[in-house]
Amino acid sequence: MTATKNLIIAGADGKPIALDIFHNGNEQRPVIIYAHGFNGFKDWANFDIIANKFADAGFTFIKFNFSHNGTTPSNPEEFVDLESFGENNYSKEIEDLKLVIDWVSDSYNIYHSSIDDKKLYLIGHSMGGGISILLAASDPRIRKLVTWAGISECKTPWGNWTAEKLAEWKRDGVAYYANSRTGQQMPLNYQLHEDYVNNKKALDIKAAIKRLTIPVLICHGMQDSAVAIEKAYVLQKWQPEARLFTVESDHVFGRKHPWVG
Repeated sequence: MTATKNLIIAGADGKPIALDIFHNGNEQRPVIIYAHGFNGFKDWANFDIIANKFADAGFTFIKFNFSHNGTTPSNPEEFVDLESFGENNYSKEIEDLKLVIDWVSDSYNIYHSSIDDKKLYLIGHSMGGGISILLAASDPRIRKLVTWAGISECKTPWGNWTAEKLAEWKRDGVAYYANSRTGQQMPLNYQLHEDYVNNKKALDIKAAIKRLTIPVLICHGMQDSAVAIEKAYVLQKWQPEARLFTVESDHVFGRKHPWVG
């Protein structure tokens, strides 16, 4: 197994996507693409260990940083580009994931000998779970889908905000989200809400998961305080053919960053 980290491809608005591939260059294998969640990144906690586990189990595993997640290729584990973070939205993340799939599916990809693009699967965590549902419903290249603590509507992180706070957000053009790990005040430009309002049909997770005819696995922690377990029940209600797997754990399944063992 070989791990190649921080490859660069173009993402939404031409901003770079840093991408890792864990592969066996001598064998075409089913491909798993992992999409991280809000306020996350591809190397959060123990994800290299997780990627190795999937590679050892016979997959080519790909994880990436969304182009506007606040990291940069030179600082893939730090939120050093808060301007980009503030300009992120669901439409850009859908575009990013599609561009990663385009890269994976390209026959001229230098890693194509490790890729069976007829067996292309998605795993998405939290907000990345919602993004993965939306893209899987519109892209026939996706053959299987797994969500980890996946959201059920595109309202992260403002879904529970009061009407007063939403009005302030619109008035000021920006609101701030506290990153409890780093202490940073992460800017959320009002364009995030406008993207949702202007693209409600394209960002309708309920309609998307109902359309799916591929195998779906919904994984969720029973003690999830960020995306409540009820959201998993809702997703399965909308897609009764999906399998639901629950675990006695939290939103990140007991992981933390930095990972120390």
